[in-house]
Parts: sequence; structure tokens; C-alpha cells
Amino acid sequence: MTAPRVLVCGYSEVGTACLEALLDLGANVVGLFTHRDDPKENRWFRTPAPVAEAAGIPVSTESLASPGGIALARSLRPDLLLSFYYRDLLGADLLALPPLGAYNLHGSLLPRYRGRVPIHWAVIRGETRTGATLHVMTPRPDGGDLIDQESVPILFEDTSLEVFRRVTDAAVRVVRRSYPLLAQGRAPRTPQDEARATTFGRRTPADGRLDWTGDALGLYHLVRAVTRPYPGAFAFLGNRKLFVWKAWPLPEAGQPSVPPGTCFEDPEGGLRVRCGSGALRLLEVQEEGAREDEAMPGLTPGARLS
Repeated sequence: MTAPRVLVCGYSEVGTACLEALLDLGANVVGLFTHRDDPKENRWFRTPAPVAEAAGIPVSTESLASPGGIALARSLRPDLLLSFYYRDLLGADLLALPPLGAYNLHGSLLPRYRGRVPIHWAVIRGETRTGATLHVMTPRPDGGDLIDQESVPILFEDTSLEVFRRVTDAAVRVVRRSYPLLAQGRAPRTPQDEARATTFGRRTPADGRLDWTGDALGLYHLVRAVTRPYPGAFAFLGNRKLFVWKAWPLPEAGQPSVPPGTCFEDPEGGLRVRCGSGALRLLEVQEEGAREDEAMPGLTPGARLS
């Protein structure tokens, strides 16, 4: 039996690791559609183009949402299309092209956390589990039948990066389990339960601003969700922007009755900030443009963060 012609579209660490898994399984990958690296992006992850090039696989950075990209994809005559963290939406005509179907790897336990940056949203909302899901691609993002998924834990002190690495490992295991069945056209399909579906939108660096009127636990989740290598949670001391890279939530009991955002002394050293409920212990703070170890004049008990 001739191995099916597999077209991969992917980016980031998940795209790289899943392409490596396919090649290790002996998949006949006939092309990779990926993205040009953005020099403005903090690219802490690997990208799949070097892996494809080393294997002699043609690589294109033309968008699969463009007429030229679609024409090129058609010329590759794919039997199977697999998407791993590819950032462009694929149209219905392209999804109908491969006779064995088109499938996407999503970084959540669908139908929960459809949409953008699902790992970040899961951490922000204090979830204790997430995972990787392989599903049928449809014109409606993240809405197709489930093929396979694997759950991973989110520990209380995890950052999004730590969860992302766990999800990447789960994604590779899902691909290794599912690809032989997909290649034979006999992978099981389970419709998503729409009653359980949740959807979240994209995030920007501006969404990392700390609202001190919120509860300390919610602010803690935001800090660990967007800390390095992501843009970071931040607040202002006057007109100075301060990034909070690490913090710890403290309960309401024993906190002084001062306005939210007010700094006060931490008995264990350093500072706490009063929140709408409880307080946030500041463990790692950096002024924008300053060195990590540089002192921050004015960040003392009584200072007010906004």
C-alpha cells in the first residue's frame, strides 16, 4: 500500500515536534506550509522549517488563506492535511481537498477553550487541567469531530511556558497514536458536546495590566500566565511601567484597610500590594527598560500602584 501524501501546515514548538513525530513514523510528508519568523516576536521556540529542509521537504511561507497558497497546496496532491499551530484559517475548498481529511491539533481539551491562546486562558482562569486535542478541521474553528485527546495537569505554581511544554509532549503522543489510523482512513470520530463548549479570543500585551481592585488569586493567575517568555503582567507607579514577573497570592485575613494598589511591608521581606480581596506578594519586579537587578526608587511601603 502506497503511503498517503501528507501536507503539513504548522509553526512554533508544537508544529516542530509534531513534524518530527510524523517523520519518525515514516510519514510521506510532501510539503510544509509555515510562517516567516517575525523579528519583533520573542521567538523562544523552535520552528519546523529547518526540520523540513533537512528532510528534503519543500517549504512555503505563502499563506494557505491566499489564492497562491491554495494553488500550491493543490499542486502537491495531498491525501491528508495536518495542521499544528498554524496561524491562518483554512477555507472550505482547501479542507475538502485531501481525500483522507484535514485535521488540526489544538492546545486544550475541546470543546472547552476553543479559540486563541487556549493555554494562557486556562492558566488565567485557574484551571487545573488542560491538554492536546486532534480534531477534524471545519470552516468553524475548533468545532469539528474529535479524533483523540490527552489531558495534562496544570499545577498551582505552573507558568504558561511549563504548561505549554507539557501540552507539546501530549500533542506528540496524540499524533503518534492517531497518524496510523488517519493514514488508513479509519480513525474514530466523536462529535463535540456543544453544551460544554467555551470560546476565548486573542490576547495582546495590553491585556496584561493588573487591576488591583480584583482578587489576589485572579491577579496571581494572570502573572503566571503571561510571565516570561511572554510580554508580562504590569502596573504603573506614577508614569513608570513596572513588570511583575513573579508573585504570590495571600488571603484577606490580616491585610491592612488601605485602597487597592497600595504597597505595604511584607513581614517576610519585600512588599505586598493590597487587592480588592487579599494581597499580592511581589517576588520579582522590573521597571520597563531597566536591568532585572536594578533598584526601583519609590517602590516602598505607602506607594500606590495603578
